[in-house]
Amino acid sequence: MRESYLFTSESVSEGHPDKVADRISDTVVDAFLSADPYARVACETLVTTNRVILAGEVRGPEGLIDTLEDKVRGAIRDIGYEQDGFHWKNAHYECWLHAQSADIAMGVDAASNKDEGAGDQGIMFGYATSETPELMPATLQYSHNILKVLADARHSGERPELEPDAKSQVTLLYEKGRPVRATSIVLSTQHKAGLTPDDIHAIVRPYILDVLPDGFVTNETEWLVNPTGNFVIGGPDGDAGLTGRKIIVDTYGGASPHGGGAFSGKDPTKVDRSAAYACRYLAKNVVAAGLADRCTIQIGYAIGVSRPLSFYVDLHGSDRVDPAKLEKVLPEMIGGATPRAIREHLQLNRPIYARTSAYGHFGRKPDDEGGFSWEKTDLADELRGLA
Repeated sequence: MRESYLFTSESVSEGHPDKVADRISDTVVDAFLSADPYARVACETLVTTNRVILAGEVRGPEGLIDTLEDKVRGAIRDIGYEQDGFHWKNAHYECWLHAQSADIAMGVDAASNKDEGAGDQGIMFGYATSETPELMPATLQYSHNILKVLADARHSGERPELEPDAKSQVTLLYEKGRPVRATSIVLSTQHKAGLTPDDIHAIVRPYILDVLPDGFVTNETEWLVNPTGNFVIGGPDGDAGLTGRKIIVDTYGGASPHGGGAFSGKDPTKVDRSAAYACRYLAKNVVAAGLADRCTIQIGYAIGVSRPLSFYVDLHGSDRVDPAKLEKVLPEMIGGATPRAIREHLQLNRPIYARTSAYGHFGRKPDDEGGFSWEKTDLADELRGLA
């Protein structure tokens, strides 16, 4: 590991066009899982100026598609869009969801002589690092936290000057693998008309300082707040949004490899989602157990096949246990890491996905309804015995 280097991660708010699309797609997933825990959903969303379009494949209770419009409009209203160019009530809505392909269903469904197969081929990664309490990369965690506290201030009415669309970016100096200070902070946030970048800087600076650890912001830290000037026109009116275009924001901010598959809009039979959650769960427990300072896990699957094709552990030279040992033990701790076992262990067949659509799928607290179950560290005690 290099002695000294800079690393950067970005985040985008719930009002970013791509995140609006993610929220809508996951709202559809939750609607189907609420009606049938074993429903199948692959929903893509396009948002643009006063227009929302849904497309994809579903399998669930008859007539449920006809109920989605109110849920979609409710999601947009919850984000806070009541603008001339994108309004929860006035946006034109189209739904082109249709029945799941019988060929896909045949390969994925369990039968008398086969277990449930993976919903697609692919590779999934999970990652954890000890550099933050959340066991997440610091650059990404702080980028998420900045936007979350600003969104909370907007929703509460404390900062009515702010609008939903925003992006953050944090660059940290690392010394001997640990973050020590912020070299630059970038924030672009949509706002009411009549405010200057200096006005926005004065509004957001106290919130950002509260997020970053003491001493991370110095006189040398570069601040770039709304560096292009006005940001009044934003959200889907300013730029089209699509489901699944912020996969690095959703995961580890570039600190870890990514298999390429998006999460939002997919039910948990899709290993793009469920196996990525399982990889994070296992990697986090390895680090929480003190077996390594960093852990990356990769799993490979083939569509229609239940067993993983590969299971790989990388402890990045910080290991206090043989990674090959973990490669044998970890899959068995979640039932062999088959799609069915992952879903059952993490209890993923629940309507818990709309809450994941902004501010990251990882580094969050497990909630009482079962959301973010993959963030639990309930395997750590057992894993400590391997050291």
